[in-house]
Amino acid sequence: MNIKTMLAALRGVTAYKDVLTQPVMEHALRLLTSAAQGDGLGGLEAYTDLFYQLRLEGFAGLGHWLGDALRWSEGPYPLLAERGGGDPALEQAAKLDISTFELLASVDCDKWLAHLSKLLDSDYQGVLTSLPRWRQGVPFSFERLTNAYREEGAGLFARYRAFVWEQGKLIPVAHPDCPSSEQLLGYGGQRGEVERNTRALTEGRYVNNVLLYGESGTGKSATVKHLLTLPGMEELRLIEADKADLGGLPALIRKLDGRRQKFIVFIDDLTFDRDDPTYSVLKTILEGGVERRPQNVAVYATSNRRHLVRQTISERAGNEMDRSETIREKTSLADRFGLRVLFQGLSKTEFLALVDMLADQREVKLDREELHRQAVAWERFHGAQTPRTALQFILSL
Repeated sequence: MNIKTMLAALRGVTAYKDVLTQPVMEHALRLLTSAAQGDGLGGLEAYTDLFYQLRLEGFAGLGHWLGDALRWSEGPYPLLAERGGGDPALEQAAKLDISTFELLASVDCDKWLAHLSKLLDSDYQGVLTSLPRWRQGVPFSFERLTNAYREEGAGLFARYRAFVWEQGKLIPVAHPDCPSSEQLLGYGGQRGEVERNTRALTEGRYVNNVLLYGESGTGKSATVKHLLTLPGMEELRLIEADKADLGGLPALIRKLDGRRQKFIVFIDDLTFDRDDPTYSVLKTILEGGVERRPQNVAVYATSNRRHLVRQTISERAGNEMDRSETIREKTSLADRFGLRVLFQGLSKTEFLALVDMLADQREVKLDREELHRQAVAWERFHGAQTPRTALQFILSL
């Protein structure tokens, strides 16, 4: 094991510099540097920090961590391979980097500890002997990584399907709350409209932005999140953004352009006050800016209101000369969603039929007439005739 040669090779990494900035590799570089400079105490500390960080991130070995880091890297080579592009210089740099990482992963812990033993006095020999080892192995190669980038994509968008946009950062959601078909109640026609638009998006077509509006509890948000569970939507990604964080969305959407995945930017429970500065940001995103919205991105929003900007009675009855133009300006935002899908409350017959179905599913032993009487009473005091109210009533029994 030539430590100085290995250290020089790692310092020369060019295509995967993002991997070097992660805590595991920072500790590994400290270990190499300390060993190369004859700093036994520094090397011992770096070794224990490296073991701790590997276990903290859930990896048994350095090679397993490297394989994961390289697979999900968003460096220039993985993104190039994802697009199917060609760059001989970058490809050669990536090959050299991966061979360096292979060399690092192949070093057995006993060799590290044997080298540190030479740098430390006898007081440390017992400590070195008892130190834990990480697993040796090289479960990656340039060819396997390149094939994975080309076939399945690279980076966070290949690894995760749902994200939260929060304070200018994209946060992956490993286990998104996506209801199954069996959990969705009613509104098949409305869901079908949303699904058809989304399938057109996944097919690479330029589609409408979508506004799902209507009564609370009708399943508007569930309809959007459910899309991730449908067959044929494997390349679909959902990015949920709060209204307060819309300011950074134009920059995010710009970065999504050219990626192989298809993206829904999802804004839940959208309503603006009349002086809300983010109103104009969303208006530009939907339609009206110099930049065209990327073909692989669509904006889906839910709201309890058909017109997304609140208006006061005085605005409606005011004495402005251009009052009608002001009202049109306030209501124009919803019109920028090319597909507007209404989720109305259920009729009494539909509501009671849904109560019956839920009662059967949960084996509620109650006379149907009494069940309906209680359901109507519950609805009067606890909400509207919606799937949410029906489910809450059944759960209360």
